[in-house]
Amino acid sequence: MEFNIALVKGDGIGPEIVDSAVRVLEKVGEKFGHKFNFTPYLAGGAAIDEYGIPLPEETITGCKNSDSVLLGAVGGPKWDTLPGEIRPEKALLGLRAALGLFTNLRPAKIYPALKGACTLRPDIVENGFDLVIVRELTGGIYFGERGRREGIYGEEAYDTEAYSVMEVERIAHVAYKTAQKRRGNVVSIDKANVLESSRLWREIVHKVGEQYPGVTCTDMLVDNAAMQLVRDPSRFDVIVTSNMFGDILSDEASQITGSIGLLASASLGDGKCGLYEPIHGSAPDIAGQNKANPIATILSAAMMLRYSFELGAEADAIENAVNKVLEDGLRTADILVGDDKALTCTEMTDEIISRL
Repeated sequence: MEFNIALVKGDGIGPEIVDSAVRVLEKVGEKFGHKFNFTPYLAGGAAIDEYGIPLPEETITGCKNSDSVLLGAVGGPKWDTLPGEIRPEKALLGLRAALGLFTNLRPAKIYPALKGACTLRPDIVENGFDLVIVRELTGGIYFGERGRREGIYGEEAYDTEAYSVMEVERIAHVAYKTAQKRRGNVVSIDKANVLESSRLWREIVHKVGEQYPGVTCTDMLVDNAAMQLVRDPSRFDVIVTSNMFGDILSDEASQITGSIGLLASASLGDGKCGLYEPIHGSAPDIAGQNKANPIATILSAAMMLRYSFELGAEADAIENAVNKVLEDGLRTADILVGDDKALTCTEMTDEIISRL
């Protein structure tokens, strides 16, 4: 089989980690008889430097015409003083909207070999945890009306949280279908004791749930959810929540796995084309030093194989190779324990490829 993949390497460590994932995909293609064609496009700070805007039309068109998109990371202090409408992060929002990607899947699990790197007490992670956060991606406060105005205390800024029935329905369906393939439990997270948008969210999530009799659904307020994630993460199977709450909680969930450098994500819509990226940032402090952990990006490539290309065996092969590397005690600097030698980004990639 042949697939066309758009590469948006981005900024900071983005080029290094995307190059690592490309090497792994090429090995998978060799092993399983597939051909992956890669075409690079600019977005984020790199596009600002080249074109003066974070998301050129060429990038949007190229990504739309591809079978899927692999993205590294965007942003960095170099562009922090730019106006909000042309900051690098606008590229992410623009790509998601242009590709119609309304769902973000963020798995978070503890690898047995990395229990010692978890920031939680050993007794909390003894039995492990394996959860998926289903985050709504194109609605809510990040896309709502915003601006500045004169208030009673002078100038004030505002951002509006708004959700339609349709937006909640479609993300709820994704959550229930995901739970059907897992342990059959959905926790819907909102702030219904304060926000009207959350009251609609809760109402619609339960209405959609009537179509999935084999899946249970419970509600949890976001402040309690933040606490429960560090108190007992094993209680969660599938979490479904809004754009902003999902943004925050998925980063919290990533940290308790031992390192944000391990967590992949998939942004999906109604079609096969998706956007796959690690959830960590561009890490400009280590950019170009070959120190980055490529695992999250490599696992994002595995999610691409699974969700966009329906290549489950190939995705399993990558995930098993990563697990084997960790079981063998190999570590990059961010997950290093003790005085062992940290592998470089290139060396970690080599080790994963060798186990494919």
